[in-house]
Amino acid sequence: MLNAATYKGQKAYIESCKECHGGGQALAGSKKQRIWEKLMGNKGEKLADIHTASKKAQPSWEYFNSRAYAKDARHLEDFLVEYAADSGNVPACN
Repeated sequence: MLNAATYKGQKAYIESCKECHGGGQALAGSKKQRIWEKLMGNKGEKLADIHTASKKAQPSWEYFNSRAYAKDARHLEDFLVEYAADSGNVPACN
């Protein structure tokens, strides 16, 4: 991933996702690398669409429509792919 940093993705996850999704290991490890790459393709558009289409995820709508998410998406992708179910890696942000 060009100019992406796993630690920045981990920080973005902790700040913006952990409240709803719990620890990073649980969420990142819930999908394989290929699936995360698809969800995070095109600057995380598919992941944002999933959240903004769900009333349950309404508290996150502002984030997914913000510049902060646009900036974080490449780092979140790097984090999620790095710690995906088939990566063999375990994050330390739980």
